[in-house]
Amino acid sequence: MKKYVCTICGYTYDPKAGDPDSGVAPGTAFEDIPEDWLCPVCGVGKDSFEPVEE
Repeated sequence: MKKYVCTICGYTYDPKAGDPDSGVAPGTAFEDIPEDWLCPVCGVGKDSFEPVEE
């Protein structure tokens, strides 16, 4: 599973960690996060994220 980075604030979504504070369980792929999920740092939507090239 790929990590995704917010192009606005730089927050990195790591699927291994998830985003438990927003109800996204560890192990959840970015593609499987609900469409109404927002960046926990700056509040933008999923469309402002890009995959991290490793």
